[in-house]
Amino acid sequence: MYIERMALYKQMEEAFNSKVLAYITSDRPNMSAQIAPDVIDYFIDHLDKIGPCEKISLFLYTRGGDTSAARNIVNLLRMYCDTLQVIVPHKAHSSGTIISLGANEVVMTKQATLGPIDPSLHTALNPVVKDGSLFPVSVEAVKGYLEFAKDELSIKDEAALANIFEKLSDFVHPLVLGEVYRSKAQIQMMAEKLIQNQVTDPEKIKKIIAFLCSESGSHDYTINRREAENELGLNIKKPSPEQYKLIKRLYDDINEELLFSKPFKLSDINGAYSVRRCLLESVVGGSDYFSTEGVVVKAALSDGQMALQNRVNFEGWRHDSFSDTARVSIANGEEEIVYERGDEYQT
Repeated sequence: MYIERMALYKQMEEAFNSKVLAYITSDRPNMSAQIAPDVIDYFIDHLDKIGPCEKISLFLYTRGGDTSAARNIVNLLRMYCDTLQVIVPHKAHSSGTIISLGANEVVMTKQATLGPIDPSLHTALNPVVKDGSLFPVSVEAVKGYLEFAKDELSIKDEAALANIFEKLSDFVHPLVLGEVYRSKAQIQMMAEKLIQNQVTDPEKIKKIIAFLCSESGSHDYTINRREAENELGLNIKKPSPEQYKLIKRLYDDINEELLFSKPFKLSDINGAYSVRRCLLESVVGGSDYFSTEGVVVKAALSDGQMALQNRVNFEGWRHDSFSDTARVSIANGEEEIVYERGDEYQT
C-alpha cells in the first residue's frame, strides 16, 4: 500500500539524488491497463507539487499503450527537470520504451526489458473478430505481408501485386491502411526527436530506430540490459547493490497490490470488488490509481449450473485517501511528510 511505500520512495530519492515519480500500468490477465492520455492531468498535478528540479527519476512498469500519450509524458517531465532518468524494474515495452528513449539515462535491473516500438492501430474501422472485439492492426504486420509477397514469393507482376493488396483491403479497411503508413512515419520521427537526449550520433540513432521499428522481427521481442547498452548503444546504467534492493522492494510491494501474475476471474468473486489497474505516485503528490469497481452476483440455474452477473459501478481514477490526511510540515528547509491514519478505498 502507498502508506507503506512512502519510506521506499524517500530512500530512493536519497539513493538516486532525485525526485521519484512512479507510473505503473498493470498487465494482470483480464484486468490489464495501458498508457493512456487520461493520465496526463495527474502527471501535471504531481509535477506541480514537485516543482522544477534538477533531476526526476520515473519508476516505470508497463507493457505499452498510446504512443502520443507516451511522448506527452516525456515532454512534460522534461519541462520540470534538467535531467530525466527512467528506472525500469522489469518491463517497459512498446510505448514504455518510447518514454525510456526520451530520458537522459535508463537504469535497468538484471531482469529489466525494453521492446520494439512499432505501433498497433486501434480504430473503430479495425477488423472485427468473432467475439465482437476489434482486432489490432500492426504496422509491421501489414509491411511484412506485402514484403512476403514481393521478396519471399518473388511476385513481380503488377496485376498480381494489386490483387494481393486488394485482398488485404478486404480484411483491413483502406483508411486503416492509410493510417498504418502515417503511424509508421510518425513513430520514427517521434523516436528520432526523443532519443537525442541520450544519443547524438546520427548513424547510431538511425540504427536504433531501424531496429526498434522493424528489424527486431516481432513486437514481442524483448531487449535486455546488455543488448540495450552494447548492441543498441543506449545510455544504460546498472543500479548499485543498494539501489537494486530498493527497486526490487518497491516492485515487489506494487506487485503484491496489483497482482500482475494472478488472473482476474469473476468466478472467484461473490459480491463487491475493486481492482487497481494503474498507479501514479510520488512523495508530495500522494497516490492516484485507476480502478475498476463492481459487484458479482451468483445465482444457481434450474439445470444446476451457476450464472454470473457482473455489474461495473465505476471505472476511472481515484485518489488514495491516505494522501488527503497527510500533514506537510517544513523542517530545516526540507519538506517532511507526516501521515495520519485514514481510510483507504477497499473491497
